[in-house]
Amino acid sequence: MSLPLNVPGIAYGGDYNPEQWPEEVWAEDMRLMAEAGVTMVSVNIFSWALLEPTEGEYDFSRLDRILDLLHSHGIAADLATPTAAPPAWFFVKHPDALPVDRDGRRLSYGSRQTFCPSSPAYREAALRMARVLGERYADHPAVVMWHIHNEYGCHNAECYCDTSAEAFRGWLRDRYDSLAELNHAWGTTFWSQWYYDWDQILPPRATGAVPNPTHQLDWRRFCSDALLSLYEAERDVLSEVAPATPATTNFMVMFNFDALDYWRWAPELDIVSNDHYLQSADPESQIDIALSGDLVRSLAGGPWLLMEHSTGAVNWQPVNRAKTAGELRRNALAHVARGADGIAYFQWRAAKAGAEQWHSAMLPHAGTDSQIWRDVVQLGADLRALAEVRGSTGTAEVAVVWDWNARWALELPSQPSGELRFHDLVRAWYEPLWRAGVAVDFVRPDADLSSYRLVLAPSLYLVDEAGAANLTTFAERGGTLAVGFHSGMVDANCHVRLGGYPGAFRKALGIRTDELFPLLPDQSVGLDGGGTATLWSERLRLEGAEAVTTYTDGPLAGVPAVTRNAHGAGAAWYVATHPDTVTLTALLDRIRKEAGVEPVRTAPEGVETALRRGQDCDYLFLINHTDREAEIQVAPESTELLTGERLSGSARVPAGGVAVVRERRDA
Repeated sequence: MSLPLNVPGIAYGGDYNPEQWPEEVWAEDMRLMAEAGVTMVSVNIFSWALLEPTEGEYDFSRLDRILDLLHSHGIAADLATPTAAPPAWFFVKHPDALPVDRDGRRLSYGSRQTFCPSSPAYREAALRMARVLGERYADHPAVVMWHIHNEYGCHNAECYCDTSAEAFRGWLRDRYDSLAELNHAWGTTFWSQWYYDWDQILPPRATGAVPNPTHQLDWRRFCSDALLSLYEAERDVLSEVAPATPATTNFMVMFNFDALDYWRWAPELDIVSNDHYLQSADPESQIDIALSGDLVRSLAGGPWLLMEHSTGAVNWQPVNRAKTAGELRRNALAHVARGADGIAYFQWRAAKAGAEQWHSAMLPHAGTDSQIWRDVVQLGADLRALAEVRGSTGTAEVAVVWDWNARWALELPSQPSGELRFHDLVRAWYEPLWRAGVAVDFVRPDADLSSYRLVLAPSLYLVDEAGAANLTTFAERGGTLAVGFHSGMVDANCHVRLGGYPGAFRKALGIRTDELFPLLPDQSVGLDGGGTATLWSERLRLEGAEAVTTYTDGPLAGVPAVTRNAHGAGAAWYVATHPDTVTLTALLDRIRKEAGVEPVRTAPEGVETALRRGQDCDYLFLINHTDREAEIQVAPESTELLTGERLSGSARVPAGGVAVVRERRDA
């Protein structure tokens, strides 16, 4: 965090939208927030139409009263610029600011984020609002953080209008020195796509066949950068008027969102924040919470804030399930275990009208006589008990490579297999580590890897020369590197590396593949040792590596499926297929043990373990996802913080419960 958050302990609260309710309700909100232990709320996120009824005319009277009320009750405000939802008058005056989809349809206003990110009119109006808001509340005692916009790119990550096309061309001019360089990077000699003038270049709009892959990839890069420039512009305005107040915006690091390259975004935030919602169809959504939390902590380089989560059901999935007994508490404390120094929800009071009226809240439609409310009050007490955990860091000897460029490129059309999904492939490798209680960081391909024993690259289809060299050098210098199939195949321009697969990693891995054999959705192949594999196989030849596992049937019977190569002072493994869960778990267990990586703590199956390191003690989180009590060994003379119980060598965690144990470092 480049600027600290001036809220004590673990911040607790949610989105507060009092403008949706009669003013007489606000006093009850203050009373109930005190009962729940709320310390910070986000306000003003969708209030633009109320603050600026007509262009250039402002009414801050309501927001003045809200902020004064919060301050008088000791509740801090994360004050948002309301620029995610421009008012109707703006679009009536500036219809060209509405976004255009890939098929050329101009969308209408009437929801949120219905603006073109490259619209000059939108930028001007948003910055004007940010400046007026900032100047008015820069010194307000309730305001402890600026919440810029909301969920950038959630609904308008891409706009294909003529204004966006011109902005895209400007971005390309900055990236490439000349049209000749762009034509080379895009491989435009294919299909007569050569450009002779910058103005000939358009966004990858709907066309009759498959668009150019590099064109599509650069478009994704541009769209992420276009939104980032909006964030930076608002942040700079607020930094000018209130330089000591930190700024954030809420990321969406979760299973289904991939629009923005958060490695580029994270350094621009004073405090990294994230929104995370469970996927109802996921029977083990706790794994996605852990993966997301580890990734956000890695982006932040330390503690971060959970800006939005749900107390129960969301409203935007095909079926929106409620949370089961104890799940709200387990979810929240799992985020804390992965580095969150604040827990917040959408929203404080459940809406009775509007598009999110069926989204759960801290204060549900049923009111205080409800299980959700009792759980919310209990969580407030839990977070107060964990105040000392704030600022402590994670510890990991394993790094998993995560790259948004690789994700975008892998999921472009016309791949050898359309069944490959970046998130699914990474999660398949992450899950055995989570079950074993192994601490994990996520890294860019070009990150400093010197503190790790083991680096895993489950899916790195695209990698530039510097990233590939960084990973292979890690193994050469004594580390253990494991690479998943279809990695290293293309360079930063999405050009296939020639000479055999897996391209950039072929030499370090000591192998060469000359042909890919992706598997059909209902197809599997056998592996020696009794396992099976799906999704992928390839005709691999050893060039220095040893075969660890081979195929037992199919067209590649007898061909290596998993290999290990001594590379310099270290080792480089290649997993040329997608093993079943049991087989992959055993393989990754073998690899990490060879690398000398141990779990945070040995625990019964179904008990999640995570560790945060303080200045002179460790905080061991034990989250029991089972229906039976579990006992875990802990250091002598430890303390369970949620109950205050002194422990003498073991901690008992009730079925579905959580324990957080403070252990002395010298114990």
